[in-house]
Formats: sequence, C-alpha cells, structure tokens
Amino acid sequence: QVQLVESGGGLVQAGGSLRLSCEASGSYFSINAMGWYRQAPGKQRELVATITSGGSTRYVDSVKGRFTISRDNAKNTVYLQMNSLKSEDTAVYYCNARARLIGSPYEYEYWGQGTQVTVSS
Repeated sequence: QVQLVESGGGLVQAGGSLRLSCEASGSYFSINAMGWYRQAPGKQRELVATITSGGSTRYVDSVKGRFTISRDNAKNTVYLQMNSLKSEDTAVYYCNARARLIGSPYEYEYWGQGTQVTVSS
C-alpha cells in the first residue's frame, strides 16, 4: 500500500506563489507517475500536472508557464510550484501516484487527502 501526505496549501493573494509537497510512503515495489489534480466547488476533479519517474511532465493548458511540477525520487516526494496564482486556481489539490506493489505485476492508483489552496483577488 501507498500513503500520500500533502502539505503546503493555504491562502494567498492573486499574483502570489505557493509550493505544494506530497510525500509517498508505505510498502511498494516502485512509484511510477505522480501528479496533482484539483477540484473546485461545483466542478469535476481535473488534472493539473503529472510527472513520470523519468521526469517527463505534462500540464493542463491553464497552468502552463505558471506551475512547475518536479519530483525527488530519493525522497519519494513530488512538488508543485505555483506562481502567478489566479482566483480561478482556488481548489482542493490532490496528490496522485501510480505504483506497483511488491509481488504484483499491476499498477495501482493512490490519492492524498487533499490540501486547500485559496487565492484571493
């Protein structure tokens, strides 16, 4: 099993920055892709950014040029640096990881508990 613990959310003014962190722990063979999703009130959860174990990244168009995803494989941690925040970035941000468990050929998906990001205009 994999546990994901997020930190770094909070309240920030528009134009400001925040850095989210998500540390993975537990018993597993490997962690493959990691990423961040968000869900605003009344909206569906959407992909924000993902990063593979090799460092390849993907972003939703609305955050390109403002957000940067990175990971430290030695620390099993993924980060999301958010700059030039806008009010429309307000949401609960969820960490996501796809992992292979020991003794299993399959990949499983895990979620963190979510961290609130509020951008005031």
